[in-house]
Amino acid sequence: MNKPIDVTLYFNFRSPYCYLLSKTMWPVFDDFDVNLVWRPVGGWNLRSSPERAKKKLPIARQDLKRFAKRLGIPVNPPPMETEPTPAGAASFYAEAQGKLREYIIETMREEWEFGNNIALDKSLRNIANRCGLDADTLIAASGDARNLAILENNAKLADADGAVGVPTFIIGDQIFWGQDRVEFVIEHLQDLGASKA
Repeated sequence: MNKPIDVTLYFNFRSPYCYLLSKTMWPVFDDFDVNLVWRPVGGWNLRSSPERAKKKLPIARQDLKRFAKRLGIPVNPPPMETEPTPAGAASFYAEAQGKLREYIIETMREEWEFGNNIALDKSLRNIANRCGLDADTLIAASGDARNLAILENNAKLADADGAVGVPTFIIGDQIFWGQDRVEFVIEHLQDLGASKA
């Protein structure tokens, strides 16, 4: 039996494109013999600078609506001040509990479907309840210094790996940037012979 192929994923919970990806990425992990290397980042890491983001916002919102319409999913943007770092830090607790998929899906729903600030404890509590996680432990994980340090280190790893934005998949020397690259990721895994029998 071949060793599972590592699929590295750089992800920022504030990105609308990561919201879209949270709806489409799962065949990569369901249909292929792969290992998810989860590398979330926080703050403005792997996102446009605040100045550039202001200029991009109208275009990004239009783009988001087009993709959401195609996918048949709701869009209700969160408050502008929403900070993704706590959600990124908390994700390591969800991963350790075997609930990372549920956590990604429900965190992005809390933010982009319900329009809530995912940095707030009440939002993290909502997410925990829907995922079957302990809310107090999740909230503690969101501010844990070790988790925050991992987020910062992930940003450095992203730079070393050549990732310039989110979401980004990396498989070997191949980089797939953007939520609309999932089909290319799948094709590449097929070429590698990684399909599950």
